[in-house]
Amino acid sequence: MGSTQTLLKSLLQNPSSIKSKSQAKQLHAQIIKSRGFPPSLMTTILSIYSSLNLLRESLLIFNILPSPSILSWKSIIRCYTSHGLFLQSLISFVQMRASGKYPDHHIFPSVLKSCTSLMDLKLGESIHGCVIRLGLDFDLYTCNALMNMYGKLQTIGEVGGMRFCDSQKRIVGVDPNVELKQRSDVGSRRIDGKVLYHSCGKSNDIGMRKRDKEAFYMENVRKVFDRMPKRDLVSWNTVIAGSAQNGMYEEALMMVKEMGDADLKPDSFTLSSVLPIFAEYVDVSKGKEIHGYAIRHGFDFDVFIGSSLIDMYAKCTRVDDSRRVFCLLPHRDAISWNSVIAGCVQNGLFDEGLNFFRQMLMAKIKPRHVTFSSIMPACAHLTTLHMGKQLHGYIIRSGFLDNVFIASSLVDMYAKCGNICIARWIFDKMESPDMVSWTAIIMGYALHGHAHVALSLFRKMEMENVRPNYVAFVAVLTACSHAGLIDEAWKFFNSMIKDYGIAPGLEHYAAVADLLGRAGRLEEAYEFISNMHIEPAGSVWSTLLAACRVHKNIELAEKVAKKIFKLDPENMGSYILLSNIYSAAGRWNEAAKLRVAMKGRGMRKKPACSWIEVKNKVHAFMAGDNSHPYYDRINEALKVLLEQMEREGYVPNTDDVLHDVEEEQKRYILCIHSERLAIAFGIISTPAGTTIRVTKNLRVCVDCHTATKFISKIVGREIVVRDVSRFHHFKDGKCSCGDYW
Repeated sequence: MGSTQTLLKSLLQNPSSIKSKSQAKQLHAQIIKSRGFPPSLMTTILSIYSSLNLLRESLLIFNILPSPSILSWKSIIRCYTSHGLFLQSLISFVQMRASGKYPDHHIFPSVLKSCTSLMDLKLGESIHGCVIRLGLDFDLYTCNALMNMYGKLQTIGEVGGMRFCDSQKRIVGVDPNVELKQRSDVGSRRIDGKVLYHSCGKSNDIGMRKRDKEAFYMENVRKVFDRMPKRDLVSWNTVIAGSAQNGMYEEALMMVKEMGDADLKPDSFTLSSVLPIFAEYVDVSKGKEIHGYAIRHGFDFDVFIGSSLIDMYAKCTRVDDSRRVFCLLPHRDAISWNSVIAGCVQNGLFDEGLNFFRQMLMAKIKPRHVTFSSIMPACAHLTTLHMGKQLHGYIIRSGFLDNVFIASSLVDMYAKCGNICIARWIFDKMESPDMVSWTAIIMGYALHGHAHVALSLFRKMEMENVRPNYVAFVAVLTACSHAGLIDEAWKFFNSMIKDYGIAPGLEHYAAVADLLGRAGRLEEAYEFISNMHIEPAGSVWSTLLAACRVHKNIELAEKVAKKIFKLDPENMGSYILLSNIYSAAGRWNEAAKLRVAMKGRGMRKKPACSWIEVKNKVHAFMAGDNSHPYYDRINEALKVLLEQMEREGYVPNTDDVLHDVEEEQKRYILCIHSERLAIAFGIISTPAGTTIRVTKNLRVCVDCHTATKFISKIVGREIVVRDVSRFHHFKDGKCSCGDYW
């Protein structure tokens, strides 16, 4: 018994030596057998259970203590916090204060973490006041917790949170036999990044207020930091990460330098905080310096660093380096997988992004909600409706459908894959659509030619006090452009500037110039572009050059082309447009000179290509392509359709056949355009009545547009064609664009 007493005494004097639940329970049992229940020993056992994060066992002891000591309160508050039971943690703190006990520096870090997790700013500030009154505002760990709280409050202030003081709940005890579930995801990692189409808007008063609020909270972080007599690596990392996340990049980098001057070396957290800065600056050389530092200090295999490096290289358009870093990671979690998927998609490597997503599933890594937001644009750009539907099903099974970002991605995906009805159905199911959701559905209707619906939704959005941003005005102006709504477009353009304080960007100018050009008001469009408050880019002038081709204005086309060639000498599309304008006018010599000039610059015209998804497989067709296994059947179907079309009154329009050949040859060239081959293949490969969905990489020509209207009526099907600028829904001999495109 003497040896047992000696062992117990040794263990109680050094409780940190207890490393497991079984050891703690054995010690507890020995105390009960040998000494009974002295409160001081029970407090020690409670502290051991709490340090091992054993909430049930901690509560069993805490609930029998007649007058819990400060150490007991600290143990139970810390245990509640570590289990994500933040409300119970704060209630215990209030109960401790009501019992007359004064908190010490061991308690405040857990309490402040609970305030942050419950997003309760006012209570956090009250706790800060309590810290100051008790003279604990110089404690290292308390100050670190305060900085962490203020550093996160800028996002908390935007979304609101749970107010502890408003809660009517009271904790009267927790049944140790009831399974406790973690209520929060605090502690899980994430890499802050920019979302696909979320916010590319100009600054306005809301943005200024948000930045002012962020600066205010970071000022509080700095005040706490500057008053600390002693700072550790966590202190420096907190203020560096807070500055970086709030866009205060210069301050963050300066703090890294000062940290080095204080003889503290950056760790993996420091590096993962500053790498996004170089991604934002697109400064790959500085990013490589950080990468080299990570390699020299053995951080390159750290999954935090790896994910940040993948993101940095991708944002600097170095996708190969991103993939190389990913492949060298010994352990890959959901964050690193998502980083490489997002990197591929953001750089236009959609197939590679989908391939990584498949590998992620095969590796048994469960996708996170941000993974779906990253991969959905790949389906939208590739118009792989089947894959998009599979992802939609996976999202439903995973319980992510209520996530507003994922729902917005689904709206965008279905709209761009040609199914605006399902896009609208998903949008209508959203409880509180945000700006991204509204913009996605408005742009969807704009691209599908339903301009009046798009405008109606925009006005409804304003009525529901959702403030339109830069991208929302691009969407509504695009809708006006595709329907020729000039007066409405001017109203929206002026409202954007006067009512919302948004400075027009290139996209807004291009949409209005395109609208004026389509309407034939070419001189007005020229003056509008010439008087822009920013220098017009070649892309803005190109919209007018395209309009010159439609309205056959060669003189203005030459004038506009000169401006484009001066601004953007490598703009191949403009050479092709001007060459086509010359060819359409029969000026073959000028057209030939332009093509020689293109060849001398190493430019090659992008061949027309159309593709269609049939039975989960994508089939691609080039103009005149006879390589498809079903080519003979496709050709036969086109001949039969042509005969039926001519009986219905179809007359080929050879104006867009820009070759110096005989009329009969021009008629033949029209029949083998890529979209016709794809449509014919869809007709012979799918059951009667099935909607045919075709995507083309260039603008649909006038004759193919007319022919497709005839075909839709003859075969009794809806044919959806997505060209480079919009969707055409052909049904019963009519098109949704109203022949205005």
